[in-house]
Amino acid sequence: MLKLTDYTKMAADEYVQEVGTTELNARWIAEFFQDCGVQDAYPRQDLVAFAEMVQKELTKKEERTTKNANFQLNKIIRDVKLPRKPQGTSK
Repeated sequence: MLKLTDYTKMAADEYVQEVGTTELNARWIAEFFQDCGVQDAYPRQDLVAFAEMVQKELTKKEERTTKNANFQLNKIIRDVKLPRKPQGTSK
């Protein structure tokens, strides 16, 4: 049986792949909750609480992706060497 955190990560991954955004849709998460076995595996789990956990995971993924993209851009910018002006020119 999968852990609840595994279901959370799986839901976040599938949601981003299918929808392409990090703002969780209530209808989508309700269908996932029922169709992917979360409700059967964890009958006492509240759908709203599960949706909040998935939204938190989505936000975490978005922050990591943004941080990594900024790091890569800064790395590229540092590696770009600007042409130097020849010495002796006043312009």
